[in-house]
Amino acid sequence: MHSPPLSPTLRTRTSSPPLWAGVVCGALALVLLALVAVRWSPLMGLDRDIAEALHRRAVTEPGLVHVNRVLTDWLWDPWTMRALIAVAVILVWRRGARLLAVWVAVTTLVSSLLQQGVKAAVGRERPRWPDPVDSAHYAAFPSGHAMTAMVSCGLLLWLLRRSAAHRRVRRAALAAAAVSVLGVGLTRLYLGVHWPSDVVGGWLLGAALTVFATVGYDRFASRHRTDGG
Repeated sequence: MHSPPLSPTLRTRTSSPPLWAGVVCGALALVLLALVAVRWSPLMGLDRDIAEALHRRAVTEPGLVHVNRVLTDWLWDPWTMRALIAVAVILVWRRGARLLAVWVAVTTLVSSLLQQGVKAAVGRERPRWPDPVDSAHYAAFPSGHAMTAMVSCGLLLWLLRRSAAHRRVRRAALAAAAVSVLGVGLTRLYLGVHWPSDVVGGWLLGAALTVFATVGYDRFASRHRTDGG
């Protein structure tokens, strides 16, 4: 029996990043997690120095603080990112690539569960200031904003590549994704609600998960087409 063909707009060559990239990001994330868990002094000192320097600047620039709060609470909020993924999943499903749609949805769910699980396991406290410019709750490591942005943007770029979108569209999307991933990390640091290693940890974990998910799908789909004749 032949498996149903993919929608023409979603039938492309293997489009995932190389597996080694995910392995490297995952290994670095584990190393960073271990250093945070044991409170390695050089890392803790570097985190504190950067956070204090940014906070001293933030308390003197209320206008810039407001801009950062709008960006982090609305434009780059995790729920905004998840909403974009939800729209993408619906569009992919309607085009007939239902396995792909489910794969993206499950990857997003796994990202949230992994993020919360690591936060609970590490239990790192957030920065505390006598004059905070913003507030956040729950454990600090990894940054949920940073990890969600990395996973969401990575999956959306992957879907665009699979759909054979015009090169200009992909380039514009890549630029927007880069600004979003970097920008959301910087806003969390500027607002004083995360340590630098929290943000880096979120980026690394998100990148590793995205690579593993996309490579896994391409290999699974390729094997499925081969088995189906």
